Order: sequence, then structure tokens, then C-alpha cells
Amino acid sequence: MHSINNSELSSHEETRSQFNGRTGAIKLGIDVHQDFYVVVMQEGGSNPKPPQRFQKEAFLHWAAKLAGSGAQVHAVYEACGFGFGLQRNLTALGIHCYVVCPQKLDEQNRRVKTDGLDAKALVLKLDRFVQGNRDAMALVRVPTEQEEQQRAIHRQREQLVKARKQLEAQGRSLMVNHGLEPVKSWWKRSNFGALQVPQWMKELLGNSQPLLLALQEKIGALTLQLQVAAASKQPRGLGAMTSVIIDREIGDWRRFNNRRQVGSYTGLCPGEYSSGNTRLQSCVTKHGNPRLRAALVELAWRLVRFQPNYKPVVKWRQILAKAALATGAARKKAIVAVARQLAVDLWRVRTGRCKPEVLGLEI
Repeated sequence: MHSINNSELSSHEETRSQFNGRTGAIKLGIDVHQDFYVVVMQEGGSNPKPPQRFQKEAFLHWAAKLAGSGAQVHAVYEACGFGFGLQRNLTALGIHCYVVCPQKLDEQNRRVKTDGLDAKALVLKLDRFVQGNRDAMALVRVPTEQEEQQRAIHRQREQLVKARKQLEAQGRSLMVNHGLEPVKSWWKRSNFGALQVPQWMKELLGNSQPLLLALQEKIGALTLQLQVAAASKQPRGLGAMTSVIIDREIGDWRRFNNRRQVGSYTGLCPGEYSSGNTRLQSCVTKHGNPRLRAALVELAWRLVRFQPNYKPVVKWRQILAKAALATGAARKKAIVAVARQLAVDLWRVRTGRCKPEVLGLEI
């Protein structure tokens, strides 16, 4: 019969205490709405309790009592349009709060969805995560308030450009519907005064022209603000605007540990469906930051022209060259490959791992 010595006994006691510390934690699964929260609580390793509905202020007051009780409290909710204010408030109370990617929580496909069931599914995932299963949740990095404020500038500019294009397209559509030749940038002062359209149509277009002029003025001001914030001595083709957009969408380049994480965040990696001896790679996953992805692809096309010695451009030159005999699909695949490698190279440059000249980028 095996006897347990003192060192083994102390080891078992330490393991048991660590286990009790993990299972004794309080876990909160939160389903977030604009005016209220639905919360499911799990104490230790017991079954989750019935869902509770709180108003915002009442929930923070209740959470503060839990945090003040001395227990270790963990909370989780899905990323949504209400931002990261809840995460910051709970963190300030001493609660370990996580934000996860939106996902289908009805894993059994029962076609039953309620706020309580969603909160329960989240708290069960959180329980596995707290016990050490780091693959139980796909965490979202919470940006700092300064990072959110900085990226809001170019995002608002993007929205204003979209609104300008819509109003401009409505004016052109009005001309085309009545058999007239559409005028590009018809709303600009020089073009609007020379429009050869009926008076009634000009009056309708005149309702939109002041809005378009005001939008263009705001877009110009935001563009200048972003360009001034760009770092000096950028590689050729990497414009001031694009540089700022990429850096602010990333936030902190040092949060990536390897090139695979960078490529995954861009969503420019190929999808894959493999089983047994079959391996099938499909189109890019688009799982990541869409604004970053668009900026990288646009920048990759510019580098084909302005950085002919850049290593990925040299690799794909036969397909991307202006006179190359390649199909449109082949060119798209090639430019995506350049954009994916470009993201990795920018990470290397921004974190000091490599200099642009080594990569073939001319300053």
C-alpha cells in the first residue's frame, strides 16, 4: 500500500486549494441591451442560477457589492454596438471582465433564443475559460479610450464620404431618369452654374447642393487633420492618410506575438476545409477588421506602382504587371497575397524587428 509523505500531502492540499479557488469564483454571463442587462450568475462549479434583469445603474451597484464581498468575480459579454463602457466600469470595480466575439450561442440548434439562454451559454463558456480552457472563448481586445477617440476621426470621415457619394448619385440618377446626360461632380459651384437642365430639376438639385458642399468642406478638414498626424519619412506609396488609418485601426502593433496573428487579424488568410486526405482552400476568411483590410488592399495596389523592388511585388510581378496576361481572378488573388505580406512587414517595421530597406521598401 502506497503511503503519502508530508511533501505529497502538502502538494495535494495546495492543488485542492487552487482548485477550490478557481471553482469558488463567481461568474457572470451578461446579455447587453441599450436600457438593461440580463445576467446569469454561477457560483463556483454549481449550476447557473436563473437569469436576472437589471437596469444599468442597478447592475453596477449590484456588481460592486459582489466585488466587495471578497470573492473573485469574472464577467463576460459579447462585443456589440454599445462599445466597451461596461467592460471599463466592471474593471474599475475590480471584476475581471472579458469581451468576446459575437457568435451563435445556440450550439444545439434548438431554434430557441432568449436573453436568458444567451447569458447562460456565455457563463458556461466563461466557467471553462476560468478553469484554464483558453480556447473556450474568442476574446476581443479592448482598446483604450484614446485609441477609440483617434480611430473615430477617420471613421467619421469614411461615413461623410459615403453620404456625399449617395447624394451625388441621387442627383445623377435624376438626370438619367429624364433622358439627360449625367454630369460628374454636378454639385460643385463651377459645374452647378453651367448645368443644362430644366429649371424644376435645378431647383431639386439645389436642395442637395448646399449639403454636398458642406460635406466636402468637413471631409477636407478631417483629411488635413489625419494627414498632419502621420509620421514623417514614410515609404513611397504609403500615403499619410493610409498610414494613419492602418496604425489607428491596429491600435498597438506590439499586441501581436507572431506573423500568423497579424494575418488572421486582417482577414486576408485563405479559408480551409480539410478532412482526411482532402485539403480544400477557399477564398479569404474576411474574419477581422474590414477597414484595415480595405486599406491594405488599396495600399498594395499603390506599392505595385511605387515600390517595384518590394519583395512581394517582385514575386507577383508577372501577374500584377500592367501588360500581364492574367485573368481578373488571378490578379485579385495575387494582390491579396501582397496585402497579407504587407501587413506582416508593417508589423515588423513598426515593432523594430526589421528596417524598410531590408524589405525592399524605398523611403
